[in-house]
Amino acid sequence: MRTNLPDRPGSLAELARACGEAGVNILGLQVFPGIGSVTDELVLRVPDGWTSADLLRLVGSAGGEQVAAVPCTETALVDQATRYVRAARTILAEPAAFPEVVAGLFDAGAGPEPLDADGAPLDVMDMRVGDVSVQVRRRAPFTATEHARGAALADLVDDVLARSRAEALPSAGRRLGEGAVPQHVAVEGGVRAVVDGVVVGAAALGETTLEWGEGVRPVRLSVDPAWRRRGVGTRLLVDVARRAGAEGATDILLDTAADNQAVLPMVLAAGLRGRIRMSADRLTVLIGVRELSGARS
Repeated sequence: MRTNLPDRPGSLAELARACGEAGVNILGLQVFPGIGSVTDELVLRVPDGWTSADLLRLVGSAGGEQVAAVPCTETALVDQATRYVRAARTILAEPAAFPEVVAGLFDAGAGPEPLDADGAPLDVMDMRVGDVSVQVRRRAPFTATEHARGAALADLVDDVLARSRAEALPSAGRRLGEGAVPQHVAVEGGVRAVVDGVVVGAAALGETTLEWGEGVRPVRLSVDPAWRRRGVGTRLLVDVARRAGAEGATDILLDTAADNQAVLPMVLAAGLRGRIRMSADRLTVLIGVRELSGARS
């Protein structure tokens, strides 16, 4: 549970007393200082039968504002410093996992829409990795401390990728396998990567949908597992983006599983400006293609 309390002596004591009187046990506490108010994150054990609405009424009666409560497990009791160290180690080993890591770290990832299932507005944390914006969303507002931590982790991703760019982000035009170079062939509705007559990758443009708005074209992109991590997907993404721009689209949209670690390096390698959004189990990437409309597909 998160709430903002007045930055004055005794405000947290009032909340603790109200919890005690109601039989709510405080198991963990994390404090985020602010200007004029303090954001407190508490892990609570509530009596049987309690709902989030009961907890919101209790905290509100004790002076809490902007209250957000969601169910959690014992993992919420893990020391916060330990969680960040583990996140940094994961990013050092697998920088492409950054969107998934930060979504889990900040208990975020509420979907691409600006409202949650109850119609309440969601807060957004926007982190920059090169020209790619990685966004996570949740009901509880992100604190200034969390924004700073997110930016520091994004900087770490930049540093790791910069040191290993030649290996992690290979050129799409280099020779692959035993001298094979995929030929990229334009087909109706998209482009294919072909080696010796065999399709090893494809990107197809879908039709504009009301969900994402006029000018946004969904893209289905796939690469044969034997040809992944060789720049094929990056070249396909660039080609299909140019084609979409030439056909009047403003953006293309990729939708994939949240744990797809190929997306971030692929968009970075393509040199395109993208916005990655995390949801509970989906990852969406919106890429502007308007500036590519004059490019040859």
